[in-house]
Amino acid sequence: MLDYGLDLSDVNRDLAVPDLVAEGDELDALVSAHDDWTASTPAAGWTIAHQIAHLAVADANVLIAIRTPDAFATVLKQAEAAGPRAADLDAEAGAAKPRSALLDEWRSGRAEVAAALRDIPLDQSFPWFGSDLTATLMVPLRLMETWAHGQDIYDTVGAAHRPTPRLRHIAALGVAGLGLSFYAAELPLPTSPFRVDLTGPDGEPWSWGPEDAAQRVRGSALDFCLRVTQRKPLAATDLTAVGADAQTWLENARVFL
Repeated sequence: MLDYGLDLSDVNRDLAVPDLVAEGDELDALVSAHDDWTASTPAAGWTIAHQIAHLAVADANVLIAIRTPDAFATVLKQAEAAGPRAADLDAEAGAAKPRSALLDEWRSGRAEVAAALRDIPLDQSFPWFGSDLTATLMVPLRLMETWAHGQDIYDTVGAAHRPTPRLRHIAALGVAGLGLSFYAAELPLPTSPFRVDLTGPDGEPWSWGPEDAAQRVRGSALDFCLRVTQRKPLAATDLTAVGADAQTWLENARVFL
């Protein structure tokens, strides 16, 4: 079982849920302005429609997990049966729908997810892929996915994806996902502490970890988020590492399997 084991004590749901809504609304404004969703995105085989369909399916699964957790077992079985192609198949099915229907589905689904994650008790867990979660982790996870798949769409249409303070939620996931990065790379988890110093979109410092840690990562929050969501290769970022483990982390950084 995948256990994120993350320290997200600085996540404030009262702030994070509105940020999740804002991220979705901003992407909505972009895709609503484009009638043709057949353009290929950086994800191999995925068009704009595939990207939106993926987000819509994920939102639907969150609602199943929260509202009817016993039924989520069926979602897990279907994903297991589909294997590595599960996300592709779901995206293909959604992309085959009329643009207007898919847009309406995504809009209603993400609104319901925001409401459900706002209202569920923070100590109430629900099933997810690999591990039970709570709203404390799911809110930034949904924001991260919306932002990352949105980045693919921004790149496709050639629009600038303006960085906002909402990136802090994604950066926190990235920092907390250090163990996941080593796990996915089949490498032993380092035992020494890490320090991460990032520069936010408005020039503000964002830091995690002890100041005297030998393993250190520095750079812009934007590039860190692009790296941990695997939207940008390390060589194309401004990120720097001090220490062999810090370098290995950046080379394998991720926030999902």
